[in-house]
Formats: sequence, structure tokens, C-alpha cells
Amino acid sequence: MSGRPFPPGFELFLASQSPRRRELLASIGLPFRVVQSDGREILTGTDAAAVAERNALTKVRTAVLPQPVGAASFVLGVDTVVVVHDDILGKPAGREEAAAMVAQLAGRRHEVVSGVALLRGSTVEAVAHAVTGVRFAPLNQRQIQAYLASGEWEGKAGAYAIQGLAALFVEAVDGEYTNVVGLPLALLARMFQELGLDLATRTWL
Repeated sequence: MSGRPFPPGFELFLASQSPRRRELLASIGLPFRVVQSDGREILTGTDAAAVAERNALTKVRTAVLPQPVGAASFVLGVDTVVVVHDDILGKPAGREEAAAMVAQLAGRRHEVVSGVALLRGSTVEAVAHAVTGVRFAPLNQRQIQAYLASGEWEGKAGAYAIQGLAALFVEAVDGEYTNVVGLPLALLARMFQELGLDLATRTWL
């Protein structure tokens, strides 16, 4: 995506190894560099939004940056979980857990909750979350096993990616679609505005 350049000195560090998040940022022409984070995703707690926000904050606070950040530098951390019947689902540890997750989602509505944390400079933080409802069609065991054989469930919260094979299962989406992919872009734009940058015009406020 071309257009007006970002202000001088602007840089964004993405504290995530997710290819889906990289693709979403690239789709809106937002330049960034991927960095490692020492933060671990912890699913303890009953409030999914609080869990996702806490994990996202941990990622930005423990990001391994290549240099001291300036006032026009940002660090972005995101954590996505899936909630069904008050159960918080993260990434499955293996195929058996993935099978249990997909069976739990089949024929039901669930929520995808993403916590987003944005750090400007070294001290100014913003954190928020987005919630999107998704309804899966009923699935039989043959369908579930065929899906598991694809391996697409690996590394995905709730064991699926809406932009992949699991799109065949999705009957309805209520809320921000990009949140289900892995990064709620409309929320991200609002958070950048909160920290002084309009992504649409690429100017400081």
C-alpha cells in the first residue's frame, strides 16, 4: 500500500512471531520490524479480556529491542484467546487437545478476544481489547479428523484460523473480522490515535 509516508522517526516493533499479524500490518501499509519477546502467555483467570490484555502488556514490556526507543517509536503486543462456555482456549499443545477444542466449538457460538498493548517511547502505554462473536456449524467426527489432519490447528488460539480451512465451518461473524484473524485493526487505529498518531493520514495529532 502506497501513499503518504509516515512521519520522520516513526518506527514500529511487533512483539509477535505471528505471520497473520505481519500480513495484517502489511495490508494497511504500516512499516514494522518483528522482535522477540520474553513474555509467556498465561491463561490463568476467569476474565478473558483481562487475561488477553495482561499477556499483551507482558509482551511489549519484555520485547527485546535492537536499540533504545525514541519518542516516535512504538512497540505492539497482541494476545488472542477463544472463549466458549466460560472456558478460555489458547493454543492447543497437541492434536488431542486441538480435537477437543474443535469439538467444543462445533455447533456453538464462541467469542474471540484479543488484548492489544501499545507502548510509545519507553513509558507511555495503552491497552485495550476487542471481542468478536463467531458461530461454528455442527461438525461430525469425519470432518473434525479431516481438519486435524491438515495441521492447520497448530499454533492457533482455539485450534483454528478463520482465513484458512476452518472458514468452511464459520456460519456467522459478529464484530471485527480482523480480530479473528489475529489483530483488530480498527481498535489498533484508535489506540494509535490515543497515543498521538493518526494512521489514516499518517500524521501526528
